[in-house]
Amino acid sequence: MKKLLLGNAAVARGAYEAGVRVVASYPGTPSTEITESIVEYPEIYAEWSPNEKVAAEVAIGASIAGARSMSCMKHVGLNVMADPVFTAAYTGVNAGLVFCVADDPGMHSSQNEQDSRHYARASKIPMLEPSDSSECKEFTKLAFDLSEKFDTPVFLRLSTRISHSQSLVELNEREHDELKPYEKNPAKYVMMPGNAIKRHVDVEKRLEALKEYSENAEINKAEINSEDIGVICGGTTYLYAHEALGESVSYFKIGMIYPFPDKAVIEFAKKHKKVFVIEELDPVIETQCRALGIDVIGKERFTLLGEYTPALIKKAVLGAEIPDDNCLEESLPARPPVMCAGCPHRGTFYVLKKLGLTVSGDIGCYTLGAVPPLSSLDTTICMGASVSAAHGMAKARGMEFNKKLVSVIGDSTFMHSGITGLTDIVYNKGANTVIILDNSITGMTGHQENPTTGYTIRGEETKQVNLIALCKSLGVEHVVVADPFDIKEFERVVKEETNREEPSVIIAQRPCALLKRVKYSGHCVIGENCKNCKMCMKLGCPAISVKDDKVVIDKTQCNGCGLCVNVCPFGAISKED
Repeated sequence: MKKLLLGNAAVARGAYEAGVRVVASYPGTPSTEITESIVEYPEIYAEWSPNEKVAAEVAIGASIAGARSMSCMKHVGLNVMADPVFTAAYTGVNAGLVFCVADDPGMHSSQNEQDSRHYARASKIPMLEPSDSSECKEFTKLAFDLSEKFDTPVFLRLSTRISHSQSLVELNEREHDELKPYEKNPAKYVMMPGNAIKRHVDVEKRLEALKEYSENAEINKAEINSEDIGVICGGTTYLYAHEALGESVSYFKIGMIYPFPDKAVIEFAKKHKKVFVIEELDPVIETQCRALGIDVIGKERFTLLGEYTPALIKKAVLGAEIPDDNCLEESLPARPPVMCAGCPHRGTFYVLKKLGLTVSGDIGCYTLGAVPPLSSLDTTICMGASVSAAHGMAKARGMEFNKKLVSVIGDSTFMHSGITGLTDIVYNKGANTVIILDNSITGMTGHQENPTTGYTIRGEETKQVNLIALCKSLGVEHVVVADPFDIKEFERVVKEETNREEPSVIIAQRPCALLKRVKYSGHCVIGENCKNCKMCMKLGCPAISVKDDKVVIDKTQCNGCGLCVNVCPFGAISKED
């Protein structure tokens, strides 16, 4: 039977068919749906781990214990799990172990355009790269087979377009459902220096064997159509190149990006007058080709930035322009991202902007607090950095600066990597104020559960982390829970806590407006006593706008959260059921 699947769902199907038993991940676009799709298969244990490092360690442990296992993350999540991943290259595996990493060319939902192919070479772990959903499933199964055959973890690299595009996938039955025997083997799995130095020898021997495999692997294949132009590509660019160039050129499709099939690519290049390397982001394939002495045309014609298109490829290779039939005569107005109507973070940022505070920000929906009119955030670096960076800022500039400084971090992000930053503040005698934006869910990646919600990935009830008790256990004496929609009280709390000369935590607690259990009703209306002061416009609510120099509320967008009612200084806004 064939079924239309997202690339991410196809990876999940491949894991199911491969007999995977354990999947541990942390949500991150564009990889999130892989693990969410795993939930469809009750034979597989699945979890949202607190962060990617923990997820990798869970998967590694399951592999050592004899279960085929997998961990999935976006590219920046691979940075978080790099420590155990690099060591897993040395220990090898018992049962198959696959790390699925999804890159985000174009930064649709990311803070950088990292190219994860570099990790394969750096960690000495083989990497496969599918081009469509069918290959996503088949390459996932192949990755587990290679993992066990060569005693190594295997990377499966996706990108936004592969993860979120759909194509037909052949569905098959589940295989390899049995556990492998577990045997105590400290020389293989205890990576103290004396053992690790011996395992490094095995890693290098393994790479030689993998290189030989890559040279003859079916997923690295040549398609000879012309003696004039040859194209070396893989992943999304293989499909884009086919669409742009058709059968007028030859292709070498690289499905196993590392180890690189040197000999096969050299033979392909010899058959063509010109050879182009088409790859998004960094010149990984191009650099390897040049090291082999192949004269290729690469980044001098193609950009290092963002995603490619068939039109870009056709112009770069053939010099041909493709008319844009979708072009509009009039330019569309800009539509910047904005927090949803009823977003609980809006009240927090309104207060922080009003008080003129320096705000150390983090990764999540609340990063949108940086855009006008709220314009509150000063920095956003990576998961958890809001807490640690603010500590550094305060130590650099002193107590008076610290009294005008706060960190903001989501509940899920705090569990991911904010706890250690708060520990650092307490231990090293900081006096920072940390605001935990507790919206009762992992919001930006599509409402995944986390340790603070009290539910697992399958919706089962579990222990719920008590943020108040947790912060106090770290040594924070002042922990306050406040509703960010109670503007006056929230402003009072922020003023009080930022003036302390010791660490404090404010838990800004209000659930995400899009949660099914949140039942706002009615809508807000502006009365005749409106002074047109436009104070409500400072909220940046998408339901509030100015028309004919008068503030209006769009009833189709307003969900009746009532924040604007609390902000209006003249009581001109009321709520209608």
